[in-house]
Amino acid sequence: MSDIFTPFTQKNVSLRNRIVMSPMCMYTAEDDGKATDWHYVHYGTRAVGGVGLVMQEATAVEARGRISHQDLGIWSDEHIEPLGRIVSFVKAQGAAAAIQLAHAGRKARLNDTTIVAPSAIPFDEESQVPHELTEAEIDDVVEAWRQGARRAREAGFDIVEIHGAHGYLINEFLSPLSNKRTDKYGGDIKSRCLFLTRVIEAVKQEWPEENPLYLRLSAVDHAEGGLTIEDSVEIAKIAKEVGVDLIDCSSGAILPVAPKKIFPGYQVSYAETIRREAGIATGSVGLIEEHTLANEIIGNERADLIFLGRVLLRNPYWVLQASKERHREYAGPRQYERGFK
Repeated sequence: MSDIFTPFTQKNVSLRNRIVMSPMCMYTAEDDGKATDWHYVHYGTRAVGGVGLVMQEATAVEARGRISHQDLGIWSDEHIEPLGRIVSFVKAQGAAAAIQLAHAGRKARLNDTTIVAPSAIPFDEESQVPHELTEAEIDDVVEAWRQGARRAREAGFDIVEIHGAHGYLINEFLSPLSNKRTDKYGGDIKSRCLFLTRVIEAVKQEWPEENPLYLRLSAVDHAEGGLTIEDSVEIAKIAKEVGVDLIDCSSGAILPVAPKKIFPGYQVSYAETIRREAGIATGSVGLIEEHTLANEIIGNERADLIFLGRVLLRNPYWVLQASKERHREYAGPRQYERGFK
């Protein structure tokens, strides 16, 4: 039976274990979107700490697609070199390196910038009313994703994840709460998936076929009239058909409302359902902080990967500590071995 220390292989990329550093915005980039020494140390530390896959935070494919002016970007070739420096160190520590390509859509909070969305509906009362993208402008955004994938490849990343969750642009097209279009990009679930499928196809034009492609989804909207788990199963089937290899299953944030109940593993059922019903590999998130819970999820085949977020901010060496507590052979850097004997 598999556990969190069982290697995981998709295509030509093998992870040394099932633990992924979940993408978490640091809001520490330069105003031009370039990575800094903070990012180098931040991501490098988690690689040293033994995670199987280090996934870089949401990285904007357009300058207007940032959540804030301090978000990382990949809209220019000038971003490649500082990102490549991070990738090289992460991989030298035995971890694989991933990047989450993103566009904030109507949730961007940028000074003197016109933000965009599928429909001219603001996120909340304090948000700017977004410009409704025309079909020609959608073509330009899709091209930005393609160029972002090219730059990710040139920077040396092993895996690309497309951010389709948390109320950002792709999620805005997917959810009936934010997509009120009457053209080919709006209407039923298949039509609302068109923007996503075009982004996937554009990314695959640049992304090597031998490298995995992930997609993060908000499996449910936690709001009446929004996406349901049944909808997300259909989205996952469509994404699989056009070339996605794994669904990273989160939830919510299309509206400023919280889930009714939050508890350790509260989102695991989404990964389990999509894995079973769509026949695709999944990753699970959501207050998974104890290695016993993580092992239960992997061992019972409820998900294929465990994405850890805040707990890795508190403890970059979570994997090494779990290894010691489970009496596994030490598999960290030789420089730290004495600390885990």
